[in-house]
Amino acid sequence: MTVAGIEISEDDYPEMDAVAAIQRGLHAFNQEMGGPYDREPVTVLARDAEGSVRGGLLGLTYWNWLFIDWLWLARDSRGQGLGSELLTRAEEIARRRGCTDAYTDTFSFQAPGFWERNGYVEFGRLDHMPRGHSRVWFRKAL
Repeated sequence: MTVAGIEISEDDYPEMDAVAAIQRGLHAFNQEMGGPYDREPVTVLARDAEGSVRGGLLGLTYWNWLFIDWLWLARDSRGQGLGSELLTRAEEIARRRGCTDAYTDTFSFQAPGFWERNGYVEFGRLDHMPRGHSRVWFRKAL
C-alpha cells in the first residue's frame, strides 16, 4: 500500500537499520519536545557466592526520573529483603543523578504489594491484561 508516495509494509523480522531509524527518530523528537534526557542505564545485580546471578534490577534514568524496567529474583531468593535492597540501591543511583521521581509497571500476579511496601503509589491500571489480571503502574517521589 502506498500513502502520499510512501510505501507501507509489514515486516515480522525488520532489519536492525530499520529498527534503529525508528528509535533515532523518536529519541530526536522526544528531546526536541522535552529537552535532552541523557538516558543512562541502571543495573543492580544480586549474585550468590559462586557468582551466579540470582536476581537484579534493570532500569534507566532520564528527565530526572528513574524508570524501573525489570526487577527479578530467583524463587528461592525471594522474601529475604533482597528485592528491597536492589530497589534502594537503584533509587540511590537515581538520586545521585539528580532524579526526583521513579516509576514502574508490573502485573497483579507479580507483586504489587512489594511496590506499595517500598513507598510506591498506584497511578494507573489496565484490567484484563492478561485475562483475569491487571497491569499496574506505580510511582514514587524520591
